[in-house]
Amino acid sequence: MGAVVALIFAASVLMGCTNLAQGYAEPASPEIRVAGKVLCQDCTQPWNQWVIGAKPIQGSIVSITCMDDRRRVVHYASDVTDQYGQFDFSIKVNVCGNKKLNPKLCKARLVSSPDSDCNVLTDFAHGQTGVSLSWPTSILEDYAKYTLGPFYFTTQTCQKPEASTYNSQYNNAYANNGKY
Repeated sequence: MGAVVALIFAASVLMGCTNLAQGYAEPASPEIRVAGKVLCQDCTQPWNQWVIGAKPIQGSIVSITCMDDRRRVVHYASDVTDQYGQFDFSIKVNVCGNKKLNPKLCKARLVSSPDSDCNVLTDFAHGQTGVSLSWPTSILEDYAKYTLGPFYFTTQTCQKPEASTYNSQYNNAYANNGKY
């Protein structure tokens, strides 16, 4: 009896190891969800408040664009943040009939902020250039969820000047690619 139990246990451990050796596979969920937060980061505040005390922006618009293997748009959506600055997309994996959406070819990015004091796009967490979906943070039977780091807007006083404008305005030597 003990030998049979030990044999069954050894077989189940071996089967588990072979499943791990096969590696990670994309979830077969019928939809993906993308969630995150949009905050205002005010650089005029003391350092701790600037880093930790970012405030959520209600009404910000975040978009997601998904491409196919030939770089054609197969899905586009936008969402408006709630009072906590949170957004949440729900995207069906089946698009264009029988084609499946590849989450790794989707990018989420900031679009706009309704806050007149905090409406300058930043690229913290790739909010301006767009962040690609790489690994789901949780996989359930009905969906795979991707939680993104917070995106940030900032105030006008925190806006970094354009390098080309600054260099040409003050005739900086670096504007000539470092040649004096």
